[in-house]
Parts: sequence; C-alpha cells; structure tokens
Amino acid sequence: MSDYSAFKVELADHIAHVQINRPEKINAMNAAFWQEIVEIFRWIEDTDDVRVVVLSGAGKHFSAGIDLTLLASVANELGKDVGRNARLLRRKILQMQESFSVVDRCSKPVLAAIQGYCIGGAIDLISACDMRYGADDALFSIREIDMGMAADVGTLQRLPRLIGDGMMREMAYTGRNVGAEEALRIGLVNRTFTDLPQLLDGVFGIARDIASKSPIAISGSKRMIGYMRDHSVDDGLEYVATWNAAMLQSADLKLAMVAHMSKQKPVFDN
Repeated sequence: MSDYSAFKVELADHIAHVQINRPEKINAMNAAFWQEIVEIFRWIEDTDDVRVVVLSGAGKHFSAGIDLTLLASVANELGKDVGRNARLLRRKILQMQESFSVVDRCSKPVLAAIQGYCIGGAIDLISACDMRYGADDALFSIREIDMGMAADVGTLQRLPRLIGDGMMREMAYTGRNVGAEEALRIGLVNRTFTDLPQLLDGVFGIARDIASKSPIAISGSKRMIGYMRDHSVDDGLEYVATWNAAMLQSADLKLAMVAHMSKQKPVFDN
C-alpha cells in the first residue's frame, strides 16, 4: 500500500479499512481525494487478501462533501467560450463519477460507517457502497440543490434504488437534513449505533463475518445482485445458471458442506 494524503488505508484479517483522513477539513473531498480513491480501489480489486472493505471518516464527521476550493479551481479554468467550457466541465464530471463508480464496481463488499456530517458528495459516495451503517449523530443531506446545481456524481442515479423514488426526490429538491433515526426508517442505513466506537465495532464485526465466507460465493452474490439492476428476472436466472456452472466446481462448495456436516467452521482460501 502506498502513502496517501487524503486517506489512511490498513489491511488486517482480510478487511481493508479505507479511512478518509482529513479531519481538520471535515474530510472534505479535495483534488487528491478524487485521484487516490481510484488507486485504492484498484489495489483492493487486485489484492486477493482483501475480502471486505470498511469505508469510514476520521474525526467527528464522515465527510462534508466536495472541497469548495476544488470547485473554485475548476471555475478558474473556465474561459469565454461556452462550447470549450462545456467540454472541460463534462470531462471533469465524468472523471469524478469514475471515482465513485470504482467503489460501485468493486467485486468485494464495501461497508460504509458514517458518523456526523454526510453531506453532498458524501451521499454520492455512500450510495455506491453495498451497505451503510450510522452512528446516532449521523446527518445526511443532498446539499447540491442549495448550491444551485443538480447532484452529478451518482446520488440521483443510485439513491432511488436504496430509499425509494419519492423520498429521494424530497431530499434532492429540498436539501433538508435527515437524521440517523429517519435514515434507518427509510432504508438509507441498515442499522444505527450509539456512538463512533460502537459503530466501528459493529461494522467491523459484520465485515469479519463476511470475510469468513467463501470469497468465490461472496463475489458471485455481489455480481448477481448488481446484474439485476437493469435486467429482467429471466435474464438474471440465465446468468446465475451460467455463472454457477463454473463456480459450483470450486473447492469452496465441498469444503463448506464438509464443515457443515462436521459442525466445524470452514476456512477458505483467498
């Protein structure tokens, strides 16, 4: 693992802990953030020893979203020609979208542990994760509407699949704050915890449980769930039949069955 300026990354017990590490800036997403997260998740994808990812933020808050100094630097690049400005902005937006799409496409489950502010771009980020967990002080807001813009790096595309169309529209149109209790009720988070230490203990406990399963079965399950976003039930059944025609020949199936019959805990290879 390389050194990062916007993140701290640790690997232990098959769990990669990816922590946004700018607490003095409320973990705002600066230029380095958008570049480094792509590098980190490419490393995660290529590292067989990583089976699960826990994504968190250092300090009191998960993230306040995009760093306003980054927006200002982009504005300074704009000139007088509308066409060239549009091309520049489109390229930058697509680059930023990719920074969260690598999280979405990751073949390993990504669990977000959220405390304090989770605002603007942070909503885009957690929407790309598999599961989300919050501390009681977590506060969620699609804040882009108050900046005179539509959220453009994933929230409006992924969030309706998590909380329902109507609630997503209310959050997107008003920019209002959603607390942890409401987030749990609408399905934005799976579970809530009293404070940050309990949040991390709980999320890492779930991560360890996932890491103990067959990595072949976990990656296959994630692939099938993702496939069903834009395919019919019949397409999904056909795909999983083809997928498992190969994957059921893995040694993991026999190992799991033997362990179950002998009432022992299986240990799977990476």
